[in-house]
Amino acid sequence: MADISRWNPFSELNSLQKAFFGDDWTPAFRNANNMATDVYTRDGEIVVEAHLPNFKKDDIDLDVEGRTLAISATRQNRDEDTDKKYVVRESSSSFQRRVSLPEGVDTDAIQAKLADGVLKVTIPTPDATGGKKKIAIDEGESTADSKEG
Repeated sequence: MADISRWNPFSELNSLQKAFFGDDWTPAFRNANNMATDVYTRDGEIVVEAHLPNFKKDDIDLDVEGRTLAISATRQNRDEDTDKKYVVRESSSSFQRRVSLPEGVDTDAIQAKLADGVLKVTIPTPDATGGKKKIAIDEGESTADSKEG
């Protein structure tokens, strides 16, 4: 079964902060790196749906390394408007998710589609029997029948 691992660049810093001072100083940023992600199996495939509203295809990187599927998305907006009091208005968003894949996944068969702000990644699962194949046994002439003649 695939599991999801969220990477948080502040996790070690938060641990040290809690150890020294007994509280977490980043509650406002706790969900800043979260991307709503659904992982489920259906009809012999693993499906990963990452909700990325307002992201374009060029904002998203999708990579497989070993048995890990990595999704990262970064969007930067820069608006310049001389009619308003600000000179430059900037914003950026960044998300990352990693999904562990089972052994034997054919990475060449992975497909991805971005529609309506949802990145849907479809990963065919390895054969559920673990590569085991049933071999048919033919009936032939018994050795006892061939000796009678």
